[in-house]
Amino acid sequence: MPKDFYCLHSELCKTLASEKRQRILGALRDQERTVSEIVAETGMSQANTSQHLAILRAAGVVRTRREGTRVYYAITNPKIIQAFDLISEVLQETIADENRTVGDALSPSPEQ
Repeated sequence: MPKDFYCLHSELCKTLASEKRQRILGALRDQERTVSEIVAETGMSQANTSQHLAILRAAGVVRTRREGTRVYYAITNPKIIQAFDLISEVLQETIADENRTVGDALSPSPEQ
């Protein structure tokens, strides 16, 4: 892969590395929403939500659609959610493995 590709890849990963932006992606995973709907689902302030949406839009992660006075946000590519879900699965498996390891360490051995 060309060096520029890895630079772009890194920038996209940085964009998605924010916990608040991940919450926004979670709110948008199944349908487009307005800022106020995203605010209601995430519990974030409207100003903060708008800032993060602007970053996601600049990176090409979300797009907008205007309907009258409302602006709807949607994820540009469903593969973003697939990647999000894969990372979530890896994290859940890692946590489960760590819990098993801790549980094994705390369990009395059969010899005792």
